[in-house]
Amino acid sequence: MFARAATVAVCLSTGLSFAANAADYGTYVEPRPAYASARSAGACADPSVLRFITHRFEYKAAHYIRQNLSIYEIRGMQLTGFEPFNQYISSVQREYCFANATLTDGSHRPLFYLIERPWGFAGVGRSIEFCIPDLDPWHVYGAHCASLQPTY
Repeated sequence: MFARAATVAVCLSTGLSFAANAADYGTYVEPRPAYASARSAGACADPSVLRFITHRFEYKAAHYIRQNLSIYEIRGMQLTGFEPFNQYISSVQREYCFANATLTDGSHRPLFYLIERPWGFAGVGRSIEFCIPDLDPWHVYGAHCASLQPTY
């Protein structure tokens, strides 16, 4: 007993310390927002655009296709086409985008979306249209979301 007390006293007096091993063997995963994996892709990776898509998809899934689905994650955003503003042809700039969406049912699906600007009242703001093939039963954006993909 005396030897143990002497060892502790020596360690404390010399400033030595021993690290204790933690016994926390749990695995913790933080939930990620839908826009967590943004790469540099211009407006296609803009968190506000991705947030709009996820919120609007949740509404459309509940009210139009009547499925309990949400977008869990959007990744691999990329610009697939760009039509700049041209005063002779179009007064609207268009950015065609593609990404991979993971839905809450575990499926991975392609996501096509289009960002147009200037838009809205007096040409202020932007318009965001999006489509996930096979979840557009009325083909609002054409077969396989064709109208949200560049034609060239």
